[in-house]
Amino acid sequence: MSSLYHILVQLCENKKITPYRMCKDTGIQPSVMTDLKMGRRHTVKAETAARLANYFGVTVDYLLGQEEQSNGGNSEEEKLKFALFGGEATDEQLEEVRKFAKFVKERDAGRL
Repeated sequence: MSSLYHILVQLCENKKITPYRMCKDTGIQPSVMTDLKMGRRHTVKAETAARLANYFGVTVDYLLGQEEQSNGGNSEEEKLKFALFGGEATDEQLEEVRKFAKFVKERDAGRL
């Protein structure tokens, strides 16, 4: 097993999702995780690493095991969930908040 696999599994656990869900959300083939787990692969392409790092709100260096800690362990999405809902919110709730914030920004800029 690669260290990348262990890091990805830990990030999934922290986010309370399965590796399969992560693959679906990011558009990565589940076979990538299988290859990492079985040791047939030890890393991923730079584009894939960047997509995964962005998804979890960590740096690529952290994802690849070159950095001891992530940016506090909380992605911007997790921070937003905590600030608005005390930590528990659905993706739909967050999307609604984002749409409302966009509306207010556009309204205040005089575009509406």
